[in-house]
Amino acid sequence: MRRVPRSLLAGDAVEVAPWLLNKLFVHDDCVGRIVEVEAYREDDPASHSYRGRTERNAVMFGPPGHLYVYFTYGMHHCANVVTGPAGVGAAVLVRAVRPLEGVQLMSDRRSGRPRLADGPAKLCQAFAIDARHNGLDLCRGSGPGVYDDGTSPPNDPVSGPRVGISKALDVPWRWRVVDAAD
Repeated sequence: MRRVPRSLLAGDAVEVAPWLLNKLFVHDDCVGRIVEVEAYREDDPASHSYRGRTERNAVMFGPPGHLYVYFTYGMHHCANVVTGPAGVGAAVLVRAVRPLEGVQLMSDRRSGRPRLADGPAKLCQAFAIDARHNGLDLCRGSGPGVYDDGTSPPNDPVSGPRVGISKALDVPWRWRVVDAAD
């Protein structure tokens, strides 16, 4: 198992997103296989980067391979992998993982609730990801990371419209592994 190199995250979010399926999201003693993602680019009205760089979304503008964490609905954090070249506002929302290691710790963090990481807010809660992690380098260091264990992305991931947005509802930039469930 090795960390995903920055060079593989430097592409268009729409290409990187389905490629991230079946990679591993790792933090502390928790490991989960990425099974659902969504792409966001600065030319996309649903993207935080659409109106340009701000203090809140600055991490989205690169360099690639960093973690963009935002707070939503006044109660949830969401984790994104920054993609594209530096200066371009793009990221892939990690919507869900299939827990592999650290399952008891994830369960404790989720107060024993089932469905540990089948949504972006649940994922952040299970992995203890919050605003302190915004901007962390996923490609090196001791913090959260995206790893490759040799499992290829699915040949034919399910794609469709993104969830929980109010603009660009018909854009099919959401991908998931068939039968993915935790």
